[in-house]
Amino acid sequence: MTNLDELNEKFSFPDHVEIKQGPGGQAIVEVKNQRANAEIILQGAHLISWAPEGEEPVVWLSEDAKFAEGKSIRGGVPVCWPWFGPHETDASFPAHGFARTVPWTLTETQQLGEHSTRLVFSIEQSEATKATWPYDCELEMVFLIGQSLEIDLVTKNTGDEAFIIGEALHTYFAVSDAGKISIQGLDECTYLDKVDNYARKQQQGAITIDTEVDRVYLDTSTDCIIEDPGMNRCIRINKTGSRSTIVWNPWEEVANKMGDLGENGYLNMVCVESGNAVENLVTVQPGGQHHLSVKYDVGPLS
Repeated sequence: MTNLDELNEKFSFPDHVEIKQGPGGQAIVEVKNQRANAEIILQGAHLISWAPEGEEPVVWLSEDAKFAEGKSIRGGVPVCWPWFGPHETDASFPAHGFARTVPWTLTETQQLGEHSTRLVFSIEQSEATKATWPYDCELEMVFLIGQSLEIDLVTKNTGDEAFIIGEALHTYFAVSDAGKISIQGLDECTYLDKVDNYARKQQQGAITIDTEVDRVYLDTSTDCIIEDPGMNRCIRINKTGSRSTIVWNPWEEVANKMGDLGENGYLNMVCVESGNAVENLVTVQPGGQHHLSVKYDVGPLS
């Protein structure tokens, strides 16, 4: 059981950082500074909201999201790790790994003036995690919350053998109407189309959405930009340590079967995920570490 008083005594800042009891009784870190508000659930180190000053929320959370111990949350920024999608050899293991559904430890908070807040979370191995991931390692999430949102997922190999990881920051972005947005930055990139039995295709022009989209773009490192005329804004996604970009929207038929996306929720979100998946898996050597980092910025349409 999380002791909120102890956490607040150690990590809170008056009027800036406070740990409270959140939805479903889960501990939640609330951040407020002069440039942004944000909320992070301790389970999964799962950011569920970020709203820069003067902007509508940039990260989308389903109105029907479920908050339960050991269950993933629909929306926000789930952490997929140490594999992306189904496990390669054992279908009984959880999809997208275990990092998004286990408790994390808040290890550091730092108020960087009035405009930015730094939070650090870590996860250590347990008997439960070792049952699916036997390697010696540590995992850390660093958030820098302000007018921009920066996230750094750090994998540290503390053992004596190399291991291979798949990973993604499965970010749900809030949009006015998914059918009217466009996603720039992936023109001519090769992608695997899950909807079409993982057929290998090449993107032509900007991505638009009018049906189910579930794609892994390979060998990508450039910025992506979500252009949203309904909100008169664009969201820029800058990433490092990532060679895959995953674009997902379930559209109506699949959304209606999911049960936690909310009424017409698919129209108000799009996932543009930064990661390393399929052909872009990462090998972490003994004593080494790997950083998957993103920076999100919001601005007006030009």
